[in-house]
Amino acid sequence: MSSARADSLEKLFRPRSVAILGASNDTARISGRALHYLLKAGYDGRVYPVNNKRDMVQGQPAFASLEAVPEVPDIALICLPSALLEQALHECIAKGVGAAVVYAAGFAESGEQGQRLQESLKAIARQGNLRLLGPNCLGLLNAHSGFIGTFSSAFDEHLPTPGPVAVVSQSGAYGGHVAYLCRKRNIGIGYWVSTGNEMDIDVADCIAWLAVQDDVAVIVAYAEGARDGERLREALRLAHARRKAVIFMKVGDSSMGAVAAQSHTASLAGADAVYDGLFRQYGVYRARTTEEQVDVAYAASRGRYPHSRSLGIITVSGGFGIQLCDAAERSGLEVASLPEAGRAKLRDINPMGSDNNPCDTTAGWLNDMSLITRTFQVMYADGGYDSIIGSFTMLPDSPTFGARIKDAIQAGTEAFLDRPTVLCMEARPEVVRAYEEAGFLVFDDSERAARAIGALATLREGFERPAACLEEESACRLPEGQGVLSEISAQRILREAGVPFLPTELVASADQAATAAARLGFPVVMKIVSPDILHKTEIGGVLLSIDDPAQARDAYELLIERAARACPEARVEGVLVVPMARKGVETIIGVNHDPAFGPVVMFGLGGIFTELFKDVAFRAAPFDKPEALRMIAETKGHALLSGFRGAAAADVDALAEVLVRVSRFAAANADTLQTLDLNPVVVLEQGQGLFALDAVLIGRGD
Repeated sequence: MSSARADSLEKLFRPRSVAILGASNDTARISGRALHYLLKAGYDGRVYPVNNKRDMVQGQPAFASLEAVPEVPDIALICLPSALLEQALHECIAKGVGAAVVYAAGFAESGEQGQRLQESLKAIARQGNLRLLGPNCLGLLNAHSGFIGTFSSAFDEHLPTPGPVAVVSQSGAYGGHVAYLCRKRNIGIGYWVSTGNEMDIDVADCIAWLAVQDDVAVIVAYAEGARDGERLREALRLAHARRKAVIFMKVGDSSMGAVAAQSHTASLAGADAVYDGLFRQYGVYRARTTEEQVDVAYAASRGRYPHSRSLGIITVSGGFGIQLCDAAERSGLEVASLPEAGRAKLRDINPMGSDNNPCDTTAGWLNDMSLITRTFQVMYADGGYDSIIGSFTMLPDSPTFGARIKDAIQAGTEAFLDRPTVLCMEARPEVVRAYEEAGFLVFDDSERAARAIGALATLREGFERPAACLEEESACRLPEGQGVLSEISAQRILREAGVPFLPTELVASADQAATAAARLGFPVVMKIVSPDILHKTEIGGVLLSIDDPAQARDAYELLIERAARACPEARVEGVLVVPMARKGVETIIGVNHDPAFGPVVMFGLGGIFTELFKDVAFRAAPFDKPEALRMIAETKGHALLSGFRGAAAADVDALAEVLVRVSRFAAANADTLQTLDLNPVVVLEQGQGLFALDAVLIGRGD
């Protein structure tokens, strides 16, 4: 982020002075709520209500105009109707205000007229170098300073307790809902912002600013889409570099356009899949439900991440142990057996309990709380588990046992505070808070507990992943104005970019076909070549297993005849002659131009499996080889490449290299490339490489 851009957001999030344009004396009105919150929170800056009809507003001296305010405010909260906004922005610019928040609705979200008004405001602000949050937003807050620049009812009963979590949401209502749920879960929120229509400042800007703040450890984000995909990508890259946990709720989907009819990649590259790939690329945890998002934020806010996915389970009933084992498997956690030395200790400690993982202590420990202490110590020390879930039902809420249970568990875990200990229990809020203050994560459900630990492991793995080492971009360029290329033209360009193909010859007569086939070696494949016939098999434009010169001549004539009959207007460049391919694992590599993120690379199983199973992974281009290997490993088809049921392992290393080359080519041609399909790409046995059998290349000229 540039220094000027960062400085403008510094004034937005950490203002030393605030002007409230249209401030109301009525604390129930939108125009009165922000001032009410600021006074209630004891904001440590200076507040200037602006109201030309009152001398005092909510007990504070009011000013007739922004010009009359005795200093230049860092931020202006504009609580005015849309008809007065243009004049308000001009006044902010004339005063030298650094940033403004526009609460009013009725802009781009309401139709064409609103869109025109929004564009007008945007032009005024941009010309005056005024940063804008909104319109149609609920504002923002900084709980550390008491700056509550919002009218959200989420903070009616309680103002947020400062903490390491920040909330960034395009939707003000959703952001307020998350803040309310966080308060119920005892999660401290330091910063909260609703970006609304994002006339200027967007979710990406906010994530980038929050990522470099020392008092932020967790960023909870909600978005329906990104206006600037590259800026969002840079923000997530920055958060990854600073080891900030980003928990993202992305909703909505969109069509990728008419080009999907011409390309496998485009038809599979829905916006949702692209975001999924981007989040994986930068270690972002994608939440699918609000409950999950809040649960993971709660767990991450404590700052303890497991070093591995190994999980220990301690229960007071075998049934809960089975339930937790099932939940752990669904969350990608490993419930490994306890080593024999540890099992012997458990038998000695508690002969009536079980001696393995999961460990069922039975109820006997209620007579001797030290049994629980020693059980936790053995499970951590001898089992080497990087997290433990203890299931204690409603026992911690018992007036008879509750306090002693907490003390016993605390004594058993005090030497292992570098890892998360999770308790599944049901208790009154004050009891839960006491356990949380003792350092434990508390859930009332086994599935949620296991999912939270799995999410922490995923985030930790993302933190440990080194930043991508991006090589120089591809020197191969796609000509500007180019539309659909024929296969031979696509091959020529892609060979230069580093994509391997089988030897090929383009022929323009039956005799040339016979000669080329003999030179390449029988059997051969022959294919019609035309930029207007991309899916050649649909018109019978591919002939296999041609074994002699006579068959090659006949095949040429047949292909030309079929093309003329099926596509009489097609531009036919000739016939391609290619040796029959060796057997291998068929995969697909593709590129599609995403409206927000530019070139996005796809990988998956090739051939008919591409459309049948849709087992594909996406990454924004460019990326490095470790990222390519992770991309491959995400697909279920990876098992075939690894050597399924005794088959030889495929050359995954060569496949990753080609993915990197394709990503570099895509990034270098971001302005001219629309779609690329390599399908199938045949991956041979380990050490023998790969080759593409077909190529579709479409520039953005058409």
